[in-house]
Amino acid sequence: MNREDISLAGHNGLQISASRSGPKNGFPVMLAHGGGQTRHAWTKVLGELAEAGYRATAIDMRGHGDSEWASDGAYDMCDFALDLIAVSSQLDSPPALVGASLGGIAGMIAAGELAPASFTSLTLVDIAPKMEAVGVSRVVGFMQAHMKDGFSSPEEAAKIIAEYMPHREKRKDTGGLDRYLRKRDDGRYYWHWDPNFIHHVTRTRDNASDAEDNGFARLSAAAAKLKLPVHLIRGGSSDMVSEEAVAHFQALVPEAIFTDIADASHMVVGDRNDAFCSAIVSFLNSTHKSGATT
Repeated sequence: MNREDISLAGHNGLQISASRSGPKNGFPVMLAHGGGQTRHAWTKVLGELAEAGYRATAIDMRGHGDSEWASDGAYDMCDFALDLIAVSSQLDSPPALVGASLGGIAGMIAAGELAPASFTSLTLVDIAPKMEAVGVSRVVGFMQAHMKDGFSSPEEAAKIIAEYMPHREKRKDTGGLDRYLRKRDDGRYYWHWDPNFIHHVTRTRDNASDAEDNGFARLSAAAAKLKLPVHLIRGGSSDMVSEEAVAHFQALVPEAIFTDIADASHMVVGDRNDAFCSAIVSFLNSTHKSGATT
């Protein structure tokens, strides 16, 4: 099914790039990626949702991919949440929201705290209020490692990615990395995201007390207020969301559906795409009855 690239308005008019696919009368689904990714992380998911009859829209979060960078450095979780709310208002009707990591955090704040009526359901992909410090540190460390100096070539970037995700099959072709790297005037390749994003993340972590670390209290409060259907998907070998974190979330949201995907890490979508697609389509079908809005 054909994919269309579009531009939408985030909070305060910040430009948000997106791709959408699926029948025009399909039930709307919005896909929000994790930190350091782009909407292209959902490419296969976008196709599967379209085939299932849904009108799926995958966005580049602010400061990522082709979306506008926040010139004022506005990269608080609330800023990302307000973008999701703004984009939702431009769709034909309130969408089901699927958020991975950063996208899921923003989704919890948006749906549980700021504007509950903006979404019809919420799928959280390997994210919960209680995050494991080791997992958070690993992700942030990877993003910081080559932020300043970049890479001499896409092949060097591919090598670093392979070391970060040793369980994945190594890339045979680095062509796809064009979506994640930008070549600058110095001839080196840099990640597609705004360095001020990770600067904000690290400052927030450094200034937080143990009780507030990673927004635990705020996210727990937001999760407890969720009134819409919720689906938590965990990677079976995740170092970000532990079984204890799942139990904590289920205590906050007793009616939430839970899916544990074996042989998947925090990067569930890329690790086990077929199993992931099956899980979200099953949830959406049972929650929204049909992919069609008419």
